[in-house]
Amino acid sequence: MKRVITYGTFDLLHKGHVRLLKRAAALGDHLTVGVSTDEFNAIKGKKAYTSYEDRKYILEAIKYVDDVIPEENWDQKINDVIKYNIDLFVMGDDWKGKFDFLEDYCQVVYLPRTEGISTTKIKDDLGMN
Repeated sequence: MKRVITYGTFDLLHKGHVRLLKRAAALGDHLTVGVSTDEFNAIKGKKAYTSYEDRKYILEAIKYVDDVIPEENWDQKINDVIKYNIDLFVMGDDWKGKFDFLEDYCQVVYLPRTEGISTTKIKDDLGMN
């Protein structure tokens, strides 16, 4: 079984998020999603509109997602790759190169973002930023 993992905040879930999850899931047999906790978002200087528990609940309902785990800090990725027997780490290409250190533990793939949509754009359009 090929295991895939990705991470994100997944706030204000939109087509780009679902498209990323679908493409990540298609690269393996099992998709684990690490979701930034509210506490970790605060450390990153981000504020999600939707709580961690609600974002986790929504992601668990998506057919492409097999497991959802909390992302609590920047440094947990190596441990997660080992703990969950991950074969492939997937992120959007806006993070290209930032997770290459994981190549010692698993394959790393950066997928193109969906044009024209992002949580930042939605928040800007709604006057939330």
